Amino acid sequence: MIDHANHTSTQDFILAGFATTGTLQPLIFLGTLCIYLLTLAGNLFIIVLVQADSGLSTPMYFFINVLSFLELWYVSTTVSTLLHTLLHGCSPISSALCFIQLYVFHSLGMTECYLLTVMALDRYLAICHPLHYHAFMSRQVQLWLAGTTWVAGFSAALVPASLTATLPFCLREVAHYFCDLAPLMRLACVDTKWHAWVHIVVIGLINACNLVLILGLYGGILRTVLNLPSAASRAKAFSTCSSHMTVVTLFFGSAFIVYVGPPGIPAKGMDKLIALVYTLFTPFLNPIIYTLRNKEVKEAVKRVIQRIKAVLKGP
Repeated sequence: MIDHANHTSTQDFILAGFATTGTLQPLIFLGTLCIYLLTLAGNLFIIVLVQADSGLSTPMYFFINVLSFLELWYVSTTVSTLLHTLLHGCSPISSALCFIQLYVFHSLGMTECYLLTVMALDRYLAICHPLHYHAFMSRQVQLWLAGTTWVAGFSAALVPASLTATLPFCLREVAHYFCDLAPLMRLACVDTKWHAWVHIVVIGLINACNLVLILGLYGGILRTVLNLPSAASRAKAFSTCSSHMTVVTLFFGSAFIVYVGPPGIPAKGMDKLIALVYTLFTPFLNPIIYTLRNKEVKEAVKRVIQRIKAVLKGP
């Protein structure tokens, strides 16, 4: 019989990170740091621009603003340990910080999952019910929907985080660059199949339900758009949804591969590479996706620049 008390006496875990050596190590570190700083700059740019320009005071840009705010915290949750492991190799992390990172990371991830569904609902109402859109999406409703996504995300993450935190651990080295569910469960002294299936059911059910809702809403959008009289109006309607669908594909695709696929299937090290997609590259790409070829954003930038120039010139 295993004495769990003896195995839980060690307070620190060791994050293995990526096996990088030689001249590539500082280059990868600098590249990752640049991506992180650009991610912060891009998302802050969207937040400031939406707040500064009244032309972007629409429900769609309100939710994009909320997404950008979320991404600032989401990317920062894991990038500190990622950069530390890239620079120093294996890095210690206390069990308390490890489980806090696990909980916050999954809370923000599930919040984004719900938020992407709300953003799909916003596009559905704007395209399928344009006459009642502003009545449906009043400022009060926007704030309520945004707040609900945060409450739902942070509540749902309690299940996988608390189950993992209560496991007895025999080993200390986490084969990842941050504390995540599967790498931590591999260190447990007990059989974790039941825990793994609970995680799949909870995270998978939330992801699947939200994805089904998004696909259903876009099915309604597609029917409405195809019935529009002109090609120009159809193109305009599709253009307002293309950015959101790109983000949805990146987010749900990587999440399902890592968290909903059968346990133990990913090849060694592949889970870390896939995790980079949604922990680093998706937050980096989101501001680009939402501003690239976006005439409203370009016009807003011009208006803000003109106001700044007018202020600098003085009366």
